[in-house]
Amino acid sequence: MQYKNLILIGSSHVSSDSINQVNRTIAEEKPGIVAIELDRDRLHALFSQKKHGIFVRGVGFKGMLFAALGAWAERHIGKIVKVEPGSEMKAAVIAAKNNNAMIALIDQHINKTLRRFSETITWTEKMRFLVDIVSGIFTPNRHLKKLKVKKQDLAKVPSKETIKALLSFVKERYPNFYKVLVEERNVVMANNLIHIMKTHPKEKVVAIVGAGHEEGMMSIIKKAI
Repeated sequence: MQYKNLILIGSSHVSSDSINQVNRTIAEEKPGIVAIELDRDRLHALFSQKKHGIFVRGVGFKGMLFAALGAWAERHIGKIVKVEPGSEMKAAVIAAKNNNAMIALIDQHINKTLRRFSETITWTEKMRFLVDIVSGIFTPNRHLKKLKVKKQDLAKVPSKETIKALLSFVKERYPNFYKVLVEERNVVMANNLIHIMKTHPKEKVVAIVGAGHEEGMMSIIKKAI
C-alpha cells in the first residue's frame, strides 16, 4: 500500500515471498528510511547467535506464557515452511544498510505488549487459547480448514480475504488478545510512521509490518495526514 511518501508492506513473518518482496522493494525504491515492526531488544535478538529468546521482566505470568506460546507457534510454522521467523525483518535491516538507508524501529517494546496481556486477558480467553493450542497439536489442519487456509499457503503472504478471516476469528474468539496484539499496536506503529513522514517529508519511507496490521495502520495514517 502506498500513500504520500510511504510504502507500507504487509508481510508474513515466515514467508520466503515476503523476504523477496522486501529486498525487491528496497532495491527498486531506494528509500531514505526503512521502518520495521520491531523494538531495540527484538532487533538485537533477531541478529543474536543465541536462540534463547528475549528475557522479559515485570510482564506477569500470562505475559510470559503468551510470549512462550507465540514463539513456539512461529517456530513450528517456520519449520513447516523452512523459513526462520522474522527473516523478512532481518532482510529489511540488511537491505537498508546496503542501501545507506536509516532504520526506524516503530513497534512498542515487547515488555509493554506482554504487560498488557497480563492486565487484560480473561480466564475465558486463556482457556480457549489452551484448548486451541492442544487441538492444533493433535489435529493441526482443523483450524486451517475452518478458515479455508491450505497448508501450502503458510509459506506465502496471506491474501486480503484470508487476513480478514483470520482477524475476524481472533477478534471474535479472543477480543482482548486482539485489542492488545493488533489494535493497540496499530495505533503505536501508525503514530510513529506519521511522525517520521512529517519530520522527513522529502524522504521515501518503506515500512514492513505484519500483514494483519497493514490496513488498520494505513487507515489511521490517512486520517492524520
